[in-house]
Amino acid sequence: MPDTKKIYSEETPFSENRGTSPGAASAVPSAGDPLSAVAGAWSETDREKVERFMEHWTRMMRDELAEKKEIFIDIMTRLDFQDEKVVKRLDSEAYRSLLRKSFRDWAGAESRGKRDIIRNVLANAAATDKTSDDVIRLFLDWIGRYSDLHLKVIVAVHDSNGITRAGIWKQIGQGFVREDSVDGDLFKLLIRDLSMGGIIAQHRDTDYYGNPVPESEQTHRRSDTATARTAFDDEDYFELTPLGEHFVRYAMTEIQPKIEFREP
Repeated sequence: MPDTKKIYSEETPFSENRGTSPGAASAVPSAGDPLSAVAGAWSETDREKVERFMEHWTRMMRDELAEKKEIFIDIMTRLDFQDEKVVKRLDSEAYRSLLRKSFRDWAGAESRGKRDIIRNVLANAAATDKTSDDVIRLFLDWIGRYSDLHLKVIVAVHDSNGITRAGIWKQIGQGFVREDSVDGDLFKLLIRDLSMGGIIAQHRDTDYYGNPVPESEQTHRRSDTATARTAFDDEDYFELTPLGEHFVRYAMTEIQPKIEFREP
């Protein structure tokens, strides 16, 4: 997560000498400037703090713009511009809407891993039409909503094609913790978030038409003497939902670059 810094002044916001400080007049911006109403209340020290903050904010915005440019170029290097369908897709308002949404929600891409996932989603959304743009928008929402740890759980479930809670915890590189610990509660939250979000689900047998078979007709693995189900249960298996499978296909499948681009 990016560091945040608070600007703090020990001076009272509207002390008597603020409006009469020697440098106050020079702080007044040109007519029509939004800051003109408060500029006269700043002391020399205050202005220095504001300038430092503005400098920090400007660098942050410049860095964000550079990141967006890098991702956009990265997407373009992975697409086949000899394919008329791809070119038509890039020129469409629907695809531009996806780009605007991605860059507008950029604050959710706080890690390099998430930025790569956004790149994958946008590149696959341009190169293939296996799902609708409404679903793509949902995927972009998920990227902002879920943490990197959520994404690790999704990968663990996908790679194992059926895995228990205990297996997921081990797969994401975590050691033994107590059931009633903070980490235990965190893991329960991860599973609950992804289950309620429709990305993972507990395995259930289905009939020919894909309808779940009633539990009374399934073979129960748990005996009557089994202990209560825990956060790290090693009995019931989880798998990706069809929507979860599509998310992995779009977000975690990388199109290899067609060309190499270097900044001049």
